[in-house]
Amino acid sequence: MGTILLLLVVAGVAIWAIATYNTLIGLKNQVVNAWKQIDVQLKRRHDLIPNLVNTVKGAMDFERSTLEAVIAARNRAVQATGVRETAQAEGALTQALGRLFAVAEAYPELKSNRNVLQLQEELTSTENRIGFARQLYNDVATAYNTRQMQFPSNLLAGLAKASPAELWEIEDAAERAVPTVDLSLRKPAAG
Repeated sequence: MGTILLLLVVAGVAIWAIATYNTLIGLKNQVVNAWKQIDVQLKRRHDLIPNLVNTVKGAMDFERSTLEAVIAARNRAVQATGVRETAQAEGALTQALGRLFAVAEAYPELKSNRNVLQLQEELTSTENRIGFARQLYNDVATAYNTRQMQFPSNLLAGLAKASPAELWEIEDAAERAVPTVDLSLRKPAAG
C-alpha cells in the first residue's frame, strides 16, 4: 500500500513538473511571438517613413533639419535591439514624426496633397497597430513573468531557462503627456 501511494505521489509530481515546464515554454514562445508582431508593425512604420519624407521634401526644402531629424530617428529605430532600446528609439521617432506633421501643417500644398494624406493615414493606422501589438506583448510578458515567479512554478523556471521578459514602457515624458483637444470650433484670433 505504501509503495502504491509513493508511486502515485511521484507520478503526480512528475505530471505537475511536466505541465509546469510546458506552460513556461508555451508562455516564453508567446512572448517571442508577441515581440515579432511588434517587429512586423515597426518594419511597416520604418518602410513608410522614407516615402513620406520624399513626398514632402520638395515642398519643405528649408525645413531640412526636420526631415533630417526624422530620417536620423528612423535609422536609430531600425538599428535598435531589445525592448528597452527599441522603446526609446521608437519614442524619439514618434516625436520626430510629430514635429514633421506639425511643420507640414504650415504648408497648404502638403495639407491638400493626396500622397501626403494617404501616408499620414497609413502611419496613423500603423501606430494603432503598434499600440495593440505592444499591449499584447506586455500582457503575455506579464503572464510569463508572473508564472515563473509563482511558487511552485519558480522551482522549475530555471530548468525551462525562463528569465523575466522586459516590458515595453513609455520612458519619454512627451509621449506620456495627455494631448489637448479643443472641440470648440472657434476661429483662432487674428494675429
